[in-house]
Amino acid sequence: MIIGVPKEIKNNESRVSVTPAGVKELVANGHKVYVQHTAGEGSGFPDEDYVKAGAEILPTIEDTYAIAEMIVKVKEPIEPEYKLVKPGQIVFTYFHFASDRALTDAMIASKAVCIAYETVRDRQGALPLLVPMSEVAGRMSVQEGARFLEKPQGGKGKLMGGVPGVKPAKVLILGGGVVGRNAALMAAGLGADVTITDISLPTLRHIAEVMPKNVKTLFSSRHNIESELPTTDLVIGSVLIPGAKTPHLITRDMLKFMTPGTVLVDVAIDQGGCFETSVPTKHDAPIYEVDGIVHYAVANIPGAVPYTSTLALTNATLPYAVRIANMGWQKACQADKGLAEGVNIVDGKIHFKGVAEAFDLPFTPLAL
Repeated sequence: MIIGVPKEIKNNESRVSVTPAGVKELVANGHKVYVQHTAGEGSGFPDEDYVKAGAEILPTIEDTYAIAEMIVKVKEPIEPEYKLVKPGQIVFTYFHFASDRALTDAMIASKAVCIAYETVRDRQGALPLLVPMSEVAGRMSVQEGARFLEKPQGGKGKLMGGVPGVKPAKVLILGGGVVGRNAALMAAGLGADVTITDISLPTLRHIAEVMPKNVKTLFSSRHNIESELPTTDLVIGSVLIPGAKTPHLITRDMLKFMTPGTVLVDVAIDQGGCFETSVPTKHDAPIYEVDGIVHYAVANIPGAVPYTSTLALTNATLPYAVRIANMGWQKACQADKGLAEGVNIVDGKIHFKGVAEAFDLPFTPLAL
């Protein structure tokens, strides 16, 4: 199979979807890999490393899309790329369709095979291609939240861990999944007073057993969240409904319970956001204020640490990319029902129910 690795063109997105080690593995399996010029530079992988691994370098993104049977990316195609996607071409990347109608319509029109990292499942029902970036995003949410709690950044001027004689900042984490647990570990490590909420009692029991003593658990309900907000300094939204739009756990009306300078970090913004007042931001302008409350809603948080993120992501995605290249997407999905759940759109039809429901569009079960 001919595989194309384009350079990511989303704002401040420096990750790359395949490392030179990944190229070597694909070439060893008999495939041809084309990498766009400087695609790996932002993650620390120069063109010459790809050439040594067996790839050919192409000068433009147009050349890369034109030659490839399968495009492997990190982030969803953005508007300048829509016209480059070809009928029947496999596009293997994070899509997050349910939060982006324009992207959904464009990929339907392209008649491409769209396989989304974020909905692929393993044999245990987990989301193996979402986990690495969720780990990074969860840890970074605290790092960024701590920064924007500083007074010059618009926050309250609180140090996360406090000092002897001064109480630490209070952190409220909504959702006890991979993002939430990693955020809790980071916040606890900084010495913050951490509360993590979830609607699953088994999840809360597990968290209570494994987390440090400065992490407390709370059942997630509107009443409980509202009760926490007046004394909370940093709220991290980490709720996920795989492939579907995220519910709003904090509404515009609930902002009045918070004190000015409180920071909201919406890690769920890729799927529409779990704060009603969230709108996607970019790394070069990451925050805005609503009613005195600081909102951080960068849609590609892990893109700020591309070296770590690229290695973490490709560790997980490469085996799937090799399998698709070796077998073709249909046979690979027949052999792995979890991979089949990653197939969101094929030949203009939506095969993932969460995407169809998000936009009230027809859903077609995938037939392999």
